[in-house]
Amino acid sequence: MDIRKEVLKEHSKSQTLKIAAWIGNDELRFRQFLQIFLHDEYRVVQRISWVLSSVAEAHPKLVNKSIGKIIKRLDDNDIHNAVKRNIMRVLQFINISPKYYAKVYDKCINYITNPNETIAVRCFAMKVASNIADKFPELKNELAETINFSLKTATAGIKARAKKVLKKLYS
Repeated sequence: MDIRKEVLKEHSKSQTLKIAAWIGNDELRFRQFLQIFLHDEYRVVQRISWVLSSVAEAHPKLVNKSIGKIIKRLDDNDIHNAVKRNIMRVLQFINISPKYYAKVYDKCINYITNPNETIAVRCFAMKVASNIADKFPELKNELAETINFSLKTATAGIKARAKKVLKKLYS
């Protein structure tokens, strides 16, 4: 399969699932996918990021092997919201290597406090930061304060996620 060609053919859930199914748990196919995700043009990366999320849900260990490179994408200045959203979604349900905790946590805090960030990115960031705070209880108060501060300008979606995360932090 020519992943790039397929992702440009159609931007739909069925196409995303088709590509993800083709990648499956195959490391060689995943590396081919990852090259496109890391190095292709803006629109292609935007579309293919949805595939990353699907592959990570089905095969988290496959994605875990390349998580450093995937996290590094968050440093790109021109990163598309869809890419950020899908990376943050992936980080919710994989085991992040301890060497990336600080970087990911800082990114999450920045996303949560940025009122211009998309709702989905902010909500996923709360969950990822909460998962990290579970490993470092000393971060729980800071995260709770950050979330409570962000509620001043929050939408219903952010408030709903914040309620769940805060409940988990205080339990």
